[in-house]
Amino acid sequence: MGQVILSISALLSGMALIFLGHGMLGTLLPLRMGMAEFPPFVVGMVMSAYFVGTVFGVFLGGRLIANVGHIRTFAALASIISAAAVAHPFLVAPLPWGMLRLVHGFCLAGILMCTESWLNERVTNEIRGRVFSFYMISIYLAQGGGQFLLNLEGDSQFTLFIIASILFSLALVPVAITRVQAPAPIKPSRLRLKELYATSPLGISGAFASGVILGGFYGLAPYFAQQTGLGFDGAAKFMAAAIVGGLLLQWPMGRLSDRFDRRTVFGGLALAACVTSVAFFILPEGEQAPLLVLAAVFGGTLFTLYPLCVAHTNDHIERGDLVRASGGLIVTYGIGAAIGPVATAGLISLVGPFGLFIFIAAVALAIASFTFWRMGQRPAPTAEQQAPFQPVPRTTPVASQLDPRSESGEPGFEFESSEPDRPA
Repeated sequence: MGQVILSISALLSGMALIFLGHGMLGTLLPLRMGMAEFPPFVVGMVMSAYFVGTVFGVFLGGRLIANVGHIRTFAALASIISAAAVAHPFLVAPLPWGMLRLVHGFCLAGILMCTESWLNERVTNEIRGRVFSFYMISIYLAQGGGQFLLNLEGDSQFTLFIIASILFSLALVPVAITRVQAPAPIKPSRLRLKELYATSPLGISGAFASGVILGGFYGLAPYFAQQTGLGFDGAAKFMAAAIVGGLLLQWPMGRLSDRFDRRTVFGGLALAACVTSVAFFILPEGEQAPLLVLAAVFGGTLFTLYPLCVAHTNDHIERGDLVRASGGLIVTYGIGAAIGPVATAGLISLVGPFGLFIFIAAVALAIASFTFWRMGQRPAPTAEQQAPFQPVPRTTPVASQLDPRSESGEPGFEFESSEPDRPA
């Protein structure tokens, strides 16, 4: 295990740097738009563009890798993200920032496809689950840690954008100089959404709903924090608490879903998300500690929804279809996430910053209701039919190849015959 981790340390280091910058930039932009007095709906549109870019990246990233290879793709996309990050303060207007977010989403999806297919090539079935978990923990912690970089703001409005650009540029260094052989290029394929819905109506509906919720949260939670007087430091702590809470709660909720009907756990978490959303309205003003505790619980409920959808879907498909199904779920999640910031911003425009939690509560209640209705339409699978829960990141379909439940080497991916990158 130690030798394998050492062999992929360049990839993990690169991704940690990417997500440090990504986490900071994703929170910084809504805060800056709030300072510039952009209307909430404009903020939502700009933040939505990132998720639109990720959907395009999932569709097109595999083709780019197939044409030029992993190392060149990673280097090119990291360079573009770096340039896009530092371009923000030169182009302070909704349309340019929306285009930059679109580019960021596309490039990050391609980088993730490079990394995840590379990791899959380097691990054996015996340690696949541990590497998968290690990868997921590293990107969650880096994204959460990136929130605290907001406190490095100096006298210049360029400072944080320059820091993000530096992190994105440095991320390509360990990958560019690695001597690890890159894998063969890939071309992902996906189960058709209609076919996937027929197989698991709750799986695809839950993926869409979790995308709507998390898209709205990522896009507008920093704006909410700013509008309610938390400032940069408070917004950073709020977002970090939610992200870390989401990481910590996934394993216990997943193990619980292995013992009971996953739909019961999923529906309960959706109701918990609804209740915690309401709790923000009654929280005493000016007390930061209770707010951060509630944010951690809130993040725990939100971030666990998608992995449970994947687990539930996997209980109803053939093992060889796991990766193709993951592609459909990721695209569905991305579509929902693109809608979430716009819908949330529309409600905030009508009722104020707490419209964020009204929106999340409404969507969570709707998917919880659908979940309990579905429980009456279809019997739960037996314990033998359920595969053990495995937390999965909401990144690209390639990540599911790392899932120990998948059949490594065949899973709904067509391997191109073009020559892979040579070691540096």
